[in-house]
Amino acid sequence: MIFLVERDLPGATLEQLAAAQKAAIMAGKELTAKGRAVRYIRSTFVPGEGRCMCLFEAETADLVREANELAKLPFVRIVPAEDLTPL
Repeated sequence: MIFLVERDLPGATLEQLAAAQKAAIMAGKELTAKGRAVRYIRSTFVPGEGRCMCLFEAETADLVREANELAKLPFVRIVPAEDLTPL
């Protein structure tokens, strides 16, 4: 399943966003290596609103929550989503 992780990151710099992305990727890889598959897909940041929406793939929202907590990344909510990226 795909999950959207919504974050409020007012004033975030590109360097901070890049570090957060790397942390999300690494947390997913660490959990996956332990048999708890979580994959970071991508993020979209809206600088004017300080909002960031990140997509993850996992079996449950709890796994996505665990990955974000492991990466020490703040989030407002985690909800199921549909990724409509054209193939």
